[in-house]
Amino acid sequence: MYRPTVNTVTGPLPVDELGVTLMHEHLVMGIPGWQADTLHPGPTRRRMLDICCDRIQAMQDRGIRSLLDPCPNDMGRDPQLAAEVSARTGFNIICATGLFTEHDGAPAYWLYHRNLGSAIEAMAELFIRELTRGIGDTDIKAGIIKIGSGAGQITEYEQLVLEAAAIAAVETGAPITTHTDQGSMGDVQQRLLMERGVPAHRILIGHSCGSIDNAYHSRIAEGGSYLGFDRFGLELILPDEQRIDALMALLNQRRERQLFISHDSVWCFRGQPFPPALLAHVDPAKFFNPTHIHEHIIPALLGEGITRAQIETLLVDNPRRFFSDTPPG
Repeated sequence: MYRPTVNTVTGPLPVDELGVTLMHEHLVMGIPGWQADTLHPGPTRRRMLDICCDRIQAMQDRGIRSLLDPCPNDMGRDPQLAAEVSARTGFNIICATGLFTEHDGAPAYWLYHRNLGSAIEAMAELFIRELTRGIGDTDIKAGIIKIGSGAGQITEYEQLVLEAAAIAAVETGAPITTHTDQGSMGDVQQRLLMERGVPAHRILIGHSCGSIDNAYHSRIAEGGSYLGFDRFGLELILPDEQRIDALMALLNQRRERQLFISHDSVWCFRGQPFPPALLAHVDPAKFFNPTHIHEHIIPALLGEGITRAQIETLLVDNPRRFFSDTPPG
């Protein structure tokens, strides 16, 4: 009997073995330019390995079995670290291929390609190779494509990335997950990708919880794509209470088959992107804590009348359906 699979950092995995899955967490991240900050290089590789294994142990203790780390190529992605963590813990990790936004990513190299008239082709070739053959000189294959756009617009550069991602998705059948800022442009991302042949149900609009506009969310859902309510705990951006209210509005519209919940936590930073004084004011029980949903958000949702079956849909059924190329229905 055919069992659809998804590429993980340790090889293909039948999607029905994913179990409880968080769809937006980061083992390690490096904002472009971190290499220049020799005063603050960040943790050693051994320390990163220990931190990641400790975080995953805490997740496993709460029944979480898998995660998607959608870190794009230009943001400090480390598939080999992820593979080592996965092998040590037995935890399933899916990594991404892709490129980040113009403002926060590393566009300079690809803009040289654009000036030579070959940027889209070069990006698409890269994405396809990493999805089908392996990343760099490894046999670790990406399981998804990651793209993004900034607040209020999709720049010319971001449009190039989007077009390359669509080419790769159509050729390989891989799904796409996106970054959005301030709860904007997700519906535009969806439309542009679909116009280029990407099926709606292969698109996950990330950080949709950056908006509390139900009309915005409903447009994306009605278009057939998934929405990521994937920044729980990042209350410096938006309070969790508002995310819960917006999520509840969609659940009350019976949209649970098109929703994911996650944290966008980052466990290890290359460099030091945040001043220590800023981090001194965050709640460590919420901020960048990948068990925050299980400890605090699920109890809050149950208190709002959400059922255990709906929680199962968000955390188990939807990731399995998404990666098996099955429409929400």
